[in-house]
Amino acid sequence: MAADVHKETREEGRNDGQKRQQSRGSSSQISTRTYTLLLVLAVPLLAWAIKYYQETHLQNRHEESVQTLGAEGLFLFSSLDTNHDLYLSPEEFKPVVEKLTGITPPRDIEDEVIEDPDGETLTLEAKMEPLLMDSMTKSKDGFLGVSHSCLSGLRSWKSPAVPSSSFFASQFKVFLPPKNKQEVGDTWWVIPSELNIFTGYLPNNRYHPPTPKGKEVLIHSLLTMFHPRPFIKSRFAPQGTIACIRASNDFYYDIVFRIHAEFQLNDVPNFPFWFTPGQFTGNIVLAKDASHVRHFHLYVPSDKSLNVDMEWLYGASESSNMEVDIGYLPLLELQSTGPSIPSVIMDEEGNVIDSRGGSAEPIQFVFEDIDWSVEIDQKEAARRLEVTLYPFKKVSYLPFSEAFQRAEAEKKLVHSILLWGALDDQIASNGKCRQLPFSYGNRQKKVFSSFGLTIKFGKGGGP
Repeated sequence: MAADVHKETREEGRNDGQKRQQSRGSSSQISTRTYTLLLVLAVPLLAWAIKYYQETHLQNRHEESVQTLGAEGLFLFSSLDTNHDLYLSPEEFKPVVEKLTGITPPRDIEDEVIEDPDGETLTLEAKMEPLLMDSMTKSKDGFLGVSHSCLSGLRSWKSPAVPSSSFFASQFKVFLPPKNKQEVGDTWWVIPSELNIFTGYLPNNRYHPPTPKGKEVLIHSLLTMFHPRPFIKSRFAPQGTIACIRASNDFYYDIVFRIHAEFQLNDVPNFPFWFTPGQFTGNIVLAKDASHVRHFHLYVPSDKSLNVDMEWLYGASESSNMEVDIGYLPLLELQSTGPSIPSVIMDEEGNVIDSRGGSAEPIQFVFEDIDWSVEIDQKEAARRLEVTLYPFKKVSYLPFSEAFQRAEAEKKLVHSILLWGALDDQIASNGKCRQLPFSYGNRQKKVFSSFGLTIKFGKGGGP
């Protein structure tokens, strides 16, 4: 009997121990879940608190900056403060140092093309005819209401900043196509666009371009021959540099390119003045290993009546009033004086001859003509660049007469669009097209009549 009682007592003790362990296990699980839940809730709260502190701190610093510098002073400060943290890093302060001392610090050569000092050199010449002031809309009323300081940079820009400059042929390697784009007609981005629906456009209150890196360095150096402050990435789309192989053989490429960049013509204390050509285009004939450049040409097309967009601020903030105009630039181009030539050559006796200097007569080089194995014409190469920049160009846009003839031949309807200006250059992309006269001849009248179409035009040239 006593043994039975002792046995029951031990079993009850064992059961109580198991219950206590289960209770502790349940409590531990509850504590873990509670801790995890609190941690999940604490992370976004902490992030919100940090963001709120940063925004509040930044707002307070902004108010202090306005009180200390005033609106115009803060505007100038912000033009240097590229990351908008209201502090100037040494890199951001560098333009001020260059302005005050006249000394340009050594360039950051990270990701740059390695120059071969013993390789060939190419000489480029810059030519320019200044903007025709009477092509601007504001000229019609004598630039009434436009202060002289606004246009000071434009009026003083009469000639290229660097009339002639030499480059190593190897620097033009940036124009060579990538491995997956080596067929004639292929297009690719040399400098890709960084704009999208989320980034919007780049700010207006800037005077000095960012330091170029990688492939940007050569494009920046080329445009600097025109003006000391080129921005190789325009504020608005399209942005960047694109290229297309027009012709090819075993040793050479003929590459057509198109650049969308702009210049800042004004400097402190005047407000920014943006000078944006519709496009830069041109071509380069170079060896596939970039050891030799046969030809280089870069220019702003002048075949249209208007080819430059201009914008300037009237106040010391990004939201200040901006004046807009467009005009005509007759000439802005870079042209190679001849093929690239060796810097150092050997004579028949093995003596080194420097072809770049010396008092002896210059050495004459003879180059063979290039025969292309595969090629497309210049117009087709330009079209492919346009299609890459503007996907809507995949659809053929035809003049009225051609459109109706095509519609009749293909038994299709006509979708008619009336535009003041073009959609395929920087001027139209910025949305600053000016009304131009529209006219049509008897031939178009007959075409319209044959389709029972009547179009009326008013005095202003519009329908």
